[in-house]
Amino acid sequence: MGKYAVKKIFALTTLLIGLTSGGAAMATSAHDFSFDAIEGGPLPMSTFKGKAVLVVNTASFCGFTPQYEGLQALWQEYQGKGLVVLGIPANNFGAQEPGSDQDIKQFCEANYAVDFPLAAKVSVVGGDAHPFYKWAEESLGAANVPKWNFHKYLVDADGKLVAAFPSSIKPQSRELTRAVDAALSR
Repeated sequence: MGKYAVKKIFALTTLLIGLTSGGAAMATSAHDFSFDAIEGGPLPMSTFKGKAVLVVNTASFCGFTPQYEGLQALWQEYQGKGLVVLGIPANNFGAQEPGSDQDIKQFCEANYAVDFPLAAKVSVVGGDAHPFYKWAEESLGAANVPKWNFHKYLVDADGKLVAAFPSSIKPQSRELTRAVDAALSR
């Protein structure tokens, strides 16, 4: 086998490994990523093609935890218009999400009647961050990386990352709902 053929095989193998592992560098849209569902099994972002998605890193024992109520209300108000709220539990900030996936799901349902999709717990910052979060940093820059729980990313129907909101922006704030309306009208 010639040098060119070996290089081509290596390049294709690297590409396939990057795509199948959810590699941030190879992604062209949010639809290229997958989480695990909190109930188990895959939760591919491609499931949400054609819908806007508000991706929120969450925690059960945080000063911002009451935002679950606003996220649920936003989900109920906008679900029929094409918005998906996607909760991503993470234990990165203050160890405020220490429980198991089952504990998290039970907490969200019992305390906030959450019925929007939740992913299994992942890391959202640092070297072990989920590939979606690495891609978000590459796409929007380090200034838009989560600094705490309840950081929000808005993805449009085509999988393009269109906005980021810090934890202090409430789910039903004018700033966020205007961005959601704009993403839904594209």
